[in-house]
Amino acid sequence: MDPLTERTPRVVSAVKLLRAAERRKTGLFLAEGTNSVSEALDAGVVHELFFREDSAERNGAVLDLARTSGVRSHAITERAAKGLSDTVTPPGIIAVCRTIDVALETALGGTPQLVAVPVEVSEPGNAGTVIRVADAVGADAVVLLGDAVDPHNGKCVRASAGSIFHLPIARERSVESGIDALRRAGATILATAADGEVDLDDADELLSGPTAWLFGNEAHGLQPGVAAAADHRVRIPIHGRAESLNLATAAAICLYSSARAQRRSRRN
Repeated sequence: MDPLTERTPRVVSAVKLLRAAERRKTGLFLAEGTNSVSEALDAGVVHELFFREDSAERNGAVLDLARTSGVRSHAITERAAKGLSDTVTPPGIIAVCRTIDVALETALGGTPQLVAVPVEVSEPGNAGTVIRVADAVGADAVVLLGDAVDPHNGKCVRASAGSIFHLPIARERSVESGIDALRRAGATILATAADGEVDLDDADELLSGPTAWLFGNEAHGLQPGVAAAADHRVRIPIHGRAESLNLATAAAICLYSSARAQRRSRRN
């Protein structure tokens, strides 16, 4: 059978998923690359799969997994692969997946111990990296608050390196409602702040309990009202001459600090 081209209706429909409006309308999104597609298949969320013919050999294990999972796989031309990708060098394998975000109540079900909460985060690469870090430290969920980036954005999916399929991800437009829900779930709300009253190096006792970390927008940080709504504002000590840390780095430091304190608490 000849490979599908960029004009094939099935491909044309999939290309539209590069737009957020189409993702909202259909409840589908694209995941590209061997790692992301493999994790999506393991999660059972793949609707169908496209692969460039010259990538079939190196993606043999993924295509075998798709077959055993009952997922339809279609060979496509190079031009079709370029149309389905928003990267300069398309990896040659793309999955159409069912959207993975869940209701806030679902994400926070069962007494979560550690939750990453990006607030008004607009850069998809940063959002994906925070999701990846949250997964790495064993966090229970990621909650995107306010006017945040769509986690199904291609750059966010790639930056998460498959982690987007590993833990619950929720979105809540109302920052206030989201913080209230986190507090009802039993979490202490911590906000990162350069002038915070708590030093991260001295916060192990505070971090040992259920914790939700608020991380602010890349350019402006947390709005003063949002930071004030937290139970504590925590500063990351900077011992060198760097002026500040970027969002993803700050999130990694704070989440790993919480995970370490919680592991120590459980051992004692």
